[in-house]
Amino acid sequence: MQVWRINTRTQEWTREPVPSTWEKLGGRGLVARILLDRMNPQAHPLGPGNLLILAPGLLVGHRLSSCDRISFGGKSPLTWGVKESNAGGRTGWALAALGIKALILEDQPSEPGWWVLHLSRQGVRFDPADDLVGLEAQPAADRLMARYGDHIALAVIGPAGERLWPTAGIQNLDQDGVASRIAARGGLGAVMGSKRVKAIVIDPEGAEMPPLADPTAFRQARKTYTQALMAHPQTRTYADYGTAAMVLFCNRLGGLPTRNFSSGQFEAAEAISGERLRELLLARPKAEPSHACMAGCAIRCSNVMTDSAGRLLVSPLEYETIAMMGSNLGLDDLDAIAQLNAVANQLGVDTIEIGVTLGVAAEGGLWSFGEAREAQRLMDEMRRGTLVGRLLGQGAVTVGRVLGVQRVPAVKGQSMPAYDPRAIKGTGVTYATSPQGADHTAGNTIRAKVDHLDPKVQAALSKKAQIAMAAYDTLGVCIFAGFGFAKVPETIPALLQARYGWNVPEDVFQRLGRETLRLERAFNRAAGFTPAHDRIPEWMTREPLPPLGAVFDVPEEDLDTLFDDLEPEPW
Repeated sequence: MQVWRINTRTQEWTREPVPSTWEKLGGRGLVARILLDRMNPQAHPLGPGNLLILAPGLLVGHRLSSCDRISFGGKSPLTWGVKESNAGGRTGWALAALGIKALILEDQPSEPGWWVLHLSRQGVRFDPADDLVGLEAQPAADRLMARYGDHIALAVIGPAGERLWPTAGIQNLDQDGVASRIAARGGLGAVMGSKRVKAIVIDPEGAEMPPLADPTAFRQARKTYTQALMAHPQTRTYADYGTAAMVLFCNRLGGLPTRNFSSGQFEAAEAISGERLRELLLARPKAEPSHACMAGCAIRCSNVMTDSAGRLLVSPLEYETIAMMGSNLGLDDLDAIAQLNAVANQLGVDTIEIGVTLGVAAEGGLWSFGEAREAQRLMDEMRRGTLVGRLLGQGAVTVGRVLGVQRVPAVKGQSMPAYDPRAIKGTGVTYATSPQGADHTAGNTIRAKVDHLDPKVQAALSKKAQIAMAAYDTLGVCIFAGFGFAKVPETIPALLQARYGWNVPEDVFQRLGRETLRLERAFNRAAGFTPAHDRIPEWMTREPLPPLGAVFDVPEEDLDTLFDDLEPEPW
């Protein structure tokens, strides 16, 4: 495999061999290694010194169920620290098929104009994209598929990325050609926009899957893993209800964000639950309660939501969006939530960040909780790029400062997902200490069999979860694939050894996770982060969360010493 480097100012590009220190990393771990090696951590996130990196995980490229994810990375314009955001869809597989270990976009144009980067076996081509400027995500994707063929993979930004909003993500095509698989968090869509790249087209025509060092051993390990995955009861739950299954579960634990995190339970949780969503989907024409975001996925935790006439509303409607644009805003109508989600997708913004932002805006008097039409009006302001819309596009922390709202649920500038850290304290430790900012995908502890209110056990719990998730993100593995790998952990070193021919240690999973976190923390320290950044907002340490009456009270010493032993373990 090779590293492809593209200078977006000179429009020159090179193919380079993979440095030895990059070889045994992929996805999130490789993003952190490249950022440390190739850029100044003090660089402005939207300046020419930042990089935009696309890196498939180590197991990407072989249609292994739920293991074809793509990592996008750079310095975040939201947190001003390291950022990796990953997505399903076609992009990871297509890059691996072209033999691309990492795609690195450097510098930024000094002249006006927008571009499509076209990648194929022939190399890289800059095609003018001025006719795409201003188009929302799906219309832009449709035009690009009409131009280049519907077999392509695609990473595209919407108007939010063009406007350099730090809430902007990067949309990827799913297997049906819908540009809904978003690398959402941290504003990497703005980094792509700063380089005047509207879209990256990856044409894998004529390419082949990466070679296997031992095809027989790979097939055997894949079979063992797939059988374990399909036998796990949680796989069936996610196939039936998707991530929306978390609504009632989190509500029972008292950790479902409600009206800007002012309560942990929503009185109308049943109305927005996974069970209610499944009823709607089964009753509506062309809706799908179970859908795969990428080819070869056996879990099929996604969905396709239509209206009563069978017109597409959104695919998928996920738990995080249901909570942050539903209970967090006092909204109890799944159709209204889906409509907000649809606008966010077309703009190309993170529904978690925008959901929290709208909650802060309601507390600041910009609109009223529970009023779906008012929420839609503010989304329309964002769509039109009005002054209010541009303010909302800056995210929750900025809106809180402008409106004088103290109760802003964010860490390192990034809004919290749909698990209140006062009720699920291990996830709160992850929010506080993850180099990524508040992010449940960095180490969610909600399924652990512990007392989630006991502050004494949360640091160790979060550390274990963070190491595991850093490893999965480095492998290119969906979190739900972990249900299978947890049952047969020996298949991870077996797959890596059969894929690459390496001498893989049994504890490679732990080593990958620890090394990834070590690299990310090193970047953040060089960018100016200190232990003071590893904190939950102060108001959450003194404001009890109804109905539990809990505050976030994990000792600061536990937060400060959590990763003291992340020394490299070469192999």
